[in-house]
Amino acid sequence: MNTDDEPVLIGFVIDDQGLSLQELACACGADEDWLRERLEAGLLFREAPERPLSQFASPHLHRARSLLALERDFDANPELAALVVDLLDEIQVLRARLQERA
Repeated sequence: MNTDDEPVLIGFVIDDQGLSLQELACACGADEDWLRERLEAGLLFREAPERPLSQFASPHLHRARSLLALERDFDANPELAALVVDLLDEIQVLRARLQERA
């Protein structure tokens, strides 16, 4: 995990290349092992990818940060944190639909 002395990068992936696992871990302030565990458990994606990813995009970074924050701040287990992130994403989609209709 990230220590208080290490800076955490904040931003969005804007190119097509994406982030490696190591870069993703650094960007969200997590250990690579933590990320690997979530990837292997299928918690980092809403739908399982057809093949293991070697590059990650902005949505992966956002989800990894959200999972880490829920696990850390609320001492949530990984599965519960993933469910909460799924529900928060769904709320965001539904709110966007309501905005379109208004």
